[in-house]
Amino acid sequence: MTLTEKIAYIRGLAEGLKLDESKDEVKVINAIVDLLEDMADTVADLEELYDEAVDVIDEIDEDLANLEDDFYDDDCDCCDCCDCDCDDDYDFEDTAYYEVTCGKCGEVICVDEDILIEGEIECPECGEILEFDFSDLEFDDDCCCCGCEDDAE
Repeated sequence: MTLTEKIAYIRGLAEGLKLDESKDEVKVINAIVDLLEDMADTVADLEELYDEAVDVIDEIDEDLANLEDDFYDDDCDCCDCCDCDCDDDYDFEDTAYYEVTCGKCGEVICVDEDILIEGEIECPECGEILEFDFSDLEFDDDCCCCGCEDDAE
């Protein structure tokens, strides 16, 4: 039973009592029933608008999924941050990827260690050459990279 049907039932009960319409108590009961009827109508309208909004959101979600499929390369599992042209046979679990931000356009690019070692890459967005220079880094023989004692054995 809907809210509107319940209010109609209550209105019928109140009218079935054949109360004296001139009494204040009856006027209050009738005003409450009128208010409940208005509220039920408003709730019904809101439910209808809600259903329409959900339908529109579902359509937008489907459209966005289609755009994501068109825009992002679904074959790439190496990272979530870019549209890589990676080899599907490559073992991505053993490869470390790093995010590099282009200083000119702000594009975030995912690169692996091999590209970093090569020393440069062209920004796919603006064409700027991004250079990587590791000559200032000092490595300790006891550690893989930073000289910490945690990795020394």
